[in-house]
Amino acid sequence: MELRLQKAGGKQKPWTLEQLKAGLEHFYKEHKRYPTATEVNKYPYLPAARSIERSFGGLVALRKQFGLGDNHDFRTGNYSAERARVINERGHKLENEVYTFLVKAFGKEFVHREYFFIDDKRSRADFFVYDKGGGFCIDIFYPSDKRNLTGCINSKLGKYVGDQMNKYPVIFLQMNTDISQGEVDKLVSNKKKQLGSWQKLMCWDTFTGFAKKRRPLKIDKNLDR
Repeated sequence: MELRLQKAGGKQKPWTLEQLKAGLEHFYKEHKRYPTATEVNKYPYLPAARSIERSFGGLVALRKQFGLGDNHDFRTGNYSAERARVINERGHKLENEVYTFLVKAFGKEFVHREYFFIDDKRSRADFFVYDKGGGFCIDIFYPSDKRNLTGCINSKLGKYVGDQMNKYPVIFLQMNTDISQGEVDKLVSNKKKQLGSWQKLMCWDTFTGFAKKRRPLKIDKNLDR
């Protein structure tokens, strides 16, 4: 089977089943698994996932037709469970990394984990830091790429609405080091739905610089006497 290279722009000939199978098998040789829809969109030897959906009924149907693997729908089963485990472990590790930094910068007494804006068990930030500027919130996430970053921030903007959610600065802290602050700033400037004036989307280096400019509170030791 001959690999077909995806070309950008212009009208192209429809992809054949043989070309699709060659692309899927080539991905498998490189990664020891078959691609998700997001990975298909980035892979040079496959067309866009939307094109596969229109012409062949989608990736799930295509994998079943080719008999590729036992779990054809990557949204369920072992693949989904393993993906959830990896995401949870990474999230826990990143939260601990941020917590350690915040405690060192502001003191353990002034770093509040899981800050609830209102008592609905949903509207919360990962951290609230008390400082001399009145405090600020931090919402941590790890986007897989710039496209995923857009989806993540849109979702978060839908959550941070209402008067209770705009009393303090909110830092949306993206932790993927492959995405630069310049790319983040460009994404924000091009968004139709803009961030509020109290909301900032930051990378790690930008955030640490922001935190170092904040003035931490101090405990008056005389109060204990």
